[in-house]
Amino acid sequence: MEVISRYAEQLGLEVEVVSLHDQFRCGGSEAYEQWVLDLLGLDGGKPSVWHGDGRFDLRLAESPEEMEAFLATKQAAGETARMSAGYCWPWSEPRPDESLVPDVQIGGWARPWNVKSDRSVGEAPGSAYWATDPNGFGQVGCVYTAQGFEYEWSGVIIGPDLVARDGRLVTQRSESKDPAFRSRKALSDFEADRLIRNTYKVLMTRGMRGTMLYSTDPETREWLATLVRVQRGLETVYEASLPEENS
Repeated sequence: MEVISRYAEQLGLEVEVVSLHDQFRCGGSEAYEQWVLDLLGLDGGKPSVWHGDGRFDLRLAESPEEMEAFLATKQAAGETARMSAGYCWPWSEPRPDESLVPDVQIGGWARPWNVKSDRSVGEAPGSAYWATDPNGFGQVGCVYTAQGFEYEWSGVIIGPDLVARDGRLVTQRSESKDPAFRSRKALSDFEADRLIRNTYKVLMTRGMRGTMLYSTDPETREWLATLVRVQRGLETVYEASLPEENS
């Protein structure tokens, strides 16, 4: 910063230093980020009840159909919305006809993972464009795709690798299909536990305006329902930018 300031002053430019005290992930809601850390047991805290802070919208879904329908309304309104999930389903190669295999199956609902490579498959965009191309909606992102991206509305499917038992979340490494478990066979149970929890930390913090959670496990859904009791909804208002008039 000092080097830039000195050079700017040599050019006769006025320098104003602005300190950024806040982060703006998850709508700038530090409370939500901490809630996620406590929920996942990653920061020494214990799960707490989310009452809302006016900055971030947190919801629960009773089914993947409900989640997708909610996100579809946001996408139709011109906002970005994506679904992601824990790595609990196989990830198939595209079919010869360039259609994606609906690997993520929950009851009668099934959707494909996003495209593995950066090359598009049919109308599905390559992985680098999954979060930004409208055609990415309807495919389920994984941690390797969602990491590094943010979108306005995030739907997160919590798979059977992370379930609530006796009032806390526990990991089940046998339910994971993550290739990291195959490439690192010497992965200890502790390391596997951290890997799964950190995966969901990433997925739960991709949304800029809101997140909807759905667990495939009934007991976990009941447990989450005791922790999401919103009393203060989203208060932050985003105004659509108007096109500039021709000068």
